[in-house]
Amino acid sequence: MKKFDFNIIGHRKKLYIISSVIILLGLSLLLFRGLNLGIDFRSGTILELDLDSVSFEINLGGEFTVADLRPALSPHFERLVFGATGTDMETITVHVGGSKDMAAALTAVQAKWPEARFGAPQVLDVTSGAVRDVLDEFYDTMQIRDLTNTSSVEVRTTDFDDETFPQVMAAIRAIWPAAEATIPVSVDATFSSELVRQAIMALALASLGMLIYIAIRFEYRFAVAAVLALLHDVIIVLAFFAIFRIEVNSEFVAAILTIVGYSINDTIVVFDRIRENLRGSKRQSDFEGLVNRSILETLRRSINTSATTLLAIGAVLFLGGVTLRPLAIALVVGILAGTYSSIFVASSIWVDWKESDIARKLKKA
Repeated sequence: MKKFDFNIIGHRKKLYIISSVIILLGLSLLLFRGLNLGIDFRSGTILELDLDSVSFEINLGGEFTVADLRPALSPHFERLVFGATGTDMETITVHVGGSKDMAAALTAVQAKWPEARFGAPQVLDVTSGAVRDVLDEFYDTMQIRDLTNTSSVEVRTTDFDDETFPQVMAAIRAIWPAAEATIPVSVDATFSSELVRQAIMALALASLGMLIYIAIRFEYRFAVAAVLALLHDVIIVLAFFAIFRIEVNSEFVAAILTIVGYSINDTIVVFDRIRENLRGSKRQSDFEGLVNRSILETLRRSINTSATTLLAIGAVLFLGGVTLRPLAIALVVGILAGTYSSIFVASSIWVDWKESDIARKLKKA
């Protein structure tokens, strides 16, 4: 099989132009239009919904009233809602939520109505997408997150209105009859601003640590080139989100930090191969050829690593629902930008710097 050969370093000026155009366009949009900040970065209202609803029928074998049935069931269910009554006046649909003891409830009912029997319980599915479908009528801007309890969701919105809240709950309970809501809580963007500040500090400290480590392990030119490539990746992701007006939320911050860690790993692999080839090279002047060969030697590894990572992130992007989509998009763009910068940008910066230093020394001589 013919070995792949392409002069990547020889085309670095064109690649610089491509990166510069994307970055300048993104920074221009960031300056004049800004990012599409999500609810995490704006004031809003948080509403927690517990949608745990199990429905079943009770046939008591004789006529009854809800007032008679409620005392028998109430001690065994956290939330209790009675639904439709059968035409024979012996059957009723019951919706329960929260903690529940079906066996104890049946025993209590049969103590009063010996012929009573429960129908098969029907658990109502709860997904953030289903909740969004119900709330779209009331809120233009919202963020829905699944909580640790799979029956609960957290809704954040900037459109909350006390007057429409009863209508919201009526629409929710039409689907999940035993739904319960916490008291709506107003929040501001202080927490998210603090999160962003700490993320920027973490990024700065991480960059400083990488500079020191790479400078010691390799040399200071490699260190600066690696950090510049990282900044390139972060700006590319910001530019992409600014261009396509994708919502930026707190998960975006986590995605940026993840991208930084992923990208530097790929860059170090390329730099390590360059260092090995430098040690074994008899000619210390043809840096372009040596670096190009080093990149090509690690190219398959870089592409395979990124491809397998993108398969996993792609599953989140297409199957993870609306809530996880901005996070997945940021990771996909960041991984692509990180792979691109590791192959085309970081090493090219080092080559230009190295050749510039040699040319300056020759000029002085």
